[in-house]
Amino acid sequence: MFFKTPPASRRLSKIQIALLFAAYRALFSCPTNSIGAEKKNDLYKKSLDSFPYLMEENIYHNGFHSESSFGATSYFIKDENGNYLIDSPRFFNRLVSKINDLGGLKQILLTHKDDVADSGKFCDEFNCPAHIHEDDFSSTKHAYATIWRGSKEIWYNNEMKIIPVPGHTKGSVVFLYKDTYLFTGDHLCWSQSLGQLIAFKNACWYDFDVQTKSMESLLDYNFTYILPGHGTPYKATNVDEMKRELEKCVKWMKA
Repeated sequence: MFFKTPPASRRLSKIQIALLFAAYRALFSCPTNSIGAEKKNDLYKKSLDSFPYLMEENIYHNGFHSESSFGATSYFIKDENGNYLIDSPRFFNRLVSKINDLGGLKQILLTHKDDVADSGKFCDEFNCPAHIHEDDFSSTKHAYATIWRGSKEIWYNNEMKIIPVPGHTKGSVVFLYKDTYLFTGDHLCWSQSLGQLIAFKNACWYDFDVQTKSMESLLDYNFTYILPGHGTPYKATNVDEMKRELEKCVKWMKA
């Protein structure tokens, strides 16, 4: 597919500018570097400098998806007590510089072993630890500073709760931030084609029945915004709406 920009002599409409900006963002997010640009104009540079871009409150989308994490989305949280990565993007110098501008990194929190990507490089760059559940630990990937154990929820701090959700992988976890945002890795996302929340039945590497039970356990928590590694995010208008959608997902998984 080609996106051809009009001649320089022709003034772009606001819609054309927005579409071109989105196309450039897709270029920088492509995990396999399969998208290119013939000309690197000012809009190209602005889109490059837009990463990580603010999504909601203090949560940013990193872009620069990594092929080694199958193109998973990762997130940056700017926090007064120290900044986080949720899963890892591709290590890219321009992104590293922007993260430095935002205050650097204190922690890297990993939802599961598939989305480790370049976390080791970010740890080395920012002299910060990475954390993963012991059931997804692999010494060949990275020497993690902390390994979570067991099946009970853990308060990481007064705003971040770690909830084990085995199924997609044995050591999958989700992160509940401010009782609002649920970072779900590959456990849960919105399907635009089905119009509902789903789990990946055809990409479950441990046990789908176990994952179904893990999904059902999330009904005990309150949140309104799902931020996945793969698939579409979902923002409910309130907690009750989110619970209804989650119940529908559990029913679909059991069918």
